[in-house]
Amino acid sequence: MMKGWSAVYYRELLILRRKLSRLIASMSVSPLLFLIAFGYAMGKEMNIQGHTYMEFLIPGLVAMSSMTQAFAIASEINVARFYWHIFEEFQAAPISNMAYITGEVLAGMTRAMLSVVVILILGMLFGVTLSYNPLFWLAIFLNSFVFASLAVGMAMLVKSHADQAMLTSFVITPMAFLGGTFFPMDRLPDWAQNILFFIPLTHASKAIRAAAFGKQPDIFSYLLLAVMGCTFFFIALNCVNRARD
Repeated sequence: MMKGWSAVYYRELLILRRKLSRLIASMSVSPLLFLIAFGYAMGKEMNIQGHTYMEFLIPGLVAMSSMTQAFAIASEINVARFYWHIFEEFQAAPISNMAYITGEVLAGMTRAMLSVVVILILGMLFGVTLSYNPLFWLAIFLNSFVFASLAVGMAMLVKSHADQAMLTSFVITPMAFLGGTFFPMDRLPDWAQNILFFIPLTHASKAIRAAAFGKQPDIFSYLLLAVMGCTFFFIALNCVNRARD
């Protein structure tokens, strides 16, 4: 019999399965537009770090999409809280807060991994071949863990969907465009690089791209993502404890 985190995770998987086709379609639209608009427009003319812009773009899209889709679990939690009152049912159930957070974080990470697979398939259709080695997937795993944990904590703090949309606009969207996804970080001024050094997507993009190019990623990026993920996870636990009280 399932109990604890597996029950929470299984519930999210059932919801995911019911709308899988629509979700995959939505996950495909933005990467496809970026590949067509940026990849074809600049892919053959621009060379970055010894690679075409299309090859440079795919790892950036992987980092960005794994971030946005992992964070999107916050919207699912909010729907369950505001309309279905599922959170109140979890409060009454013999499920610990740690188990609840673990299940929701894993659900967010599953969405992120699914979006990555979609992008890699699109990349193959565009003729892009990269190295999808264990370090590549480890960086994606850690990036998804960071933003899924952040999403669970933020979902406990917001009071409406408008608040959730504001968080996405002011936190996720700027990172998506400034975290080294579409252009090399060294093209920015030093002061901007110093600021963006502290956002997790910068390190995720760097590690994912290095691994995809068959290079040795900086171990510091992995350590920083792991520390941030654990920090956000325990912040989420504190937020759930307060929400439950």
